[in-house]
Amino acid sequence: MEWFELEWFSFVVVGLGTMFLLGEFLVRAKGIFFLLGLGLITTYFLQYLDPSMFVIMGIVYVGGIILIFVDGEYLNDGTLAAIGGVLMIVSVGMSSPNFTVGTYAVLGLLLGAVASLVWLKILPKRQLWDKIALNDRMTDDRGYSSINPTFKALIGKRGIAATDLRPVGRIEIDENEFSAITNGHYIEKGTPIVIKQVDGTRILVDEITEE
Repeated sequence: MEWFELEWFSFVVVGLGTMFLLGEFLVRAKGIFFLLGLGLITTYFLQYLDPSMFVIMGIVYVGGIILIFVDGEYLNDGTLAAIGGVLMIVSVGMSSPNFTVGTYAVLGLLLGAVASLVWLKILPKRQLWDKIALNDRMTDDRGYSSINPTFKALIGKRGIAATDLRPVGRIEIDENEFSAITNGHYIEKGTPIVIKQVDGTRILVDEITEE
């Protein structure tokens, strides 16, 4: 392709591909963003890699996206998301034919990741984003009490850890799930917990110990 003879074109292809792929996880795009993003990234890899390396780098790139999704959906501590981001950077950087193209590709990936947040202003958000951002938070400067009345009623309630809390995770109270955090310690999934404190949408929990 003649366009790929322009070194800066990798910036455009990888940037748009990343923007669409990550956007698919943030908003309800009905799979359209996934197909567009996958097509662009596949084109980038096919242009510069032989078939054997195409499969390897494709797996690394997609694996990075999966780690980001798993972190946002289940862990919410940023560890897997950071690893996923590194994998994506490595895959596009090592797939380039020279340093300049690789630099443009990595910059495109980073800018595309940031630009994907624009979709949150345009299309309906997925539940995944609510788990990450907790964007229902009510604060004093907006005219609300710093404690959400609904969450305030949870103080003293008992339930179980729906996921591992590391220290952030999900808890289940009366068959409803909430994001929660411990006071810095680890609580295993399935452990009985009690809600100790609520600040806005920040729910502080502690493990129930047998007396």
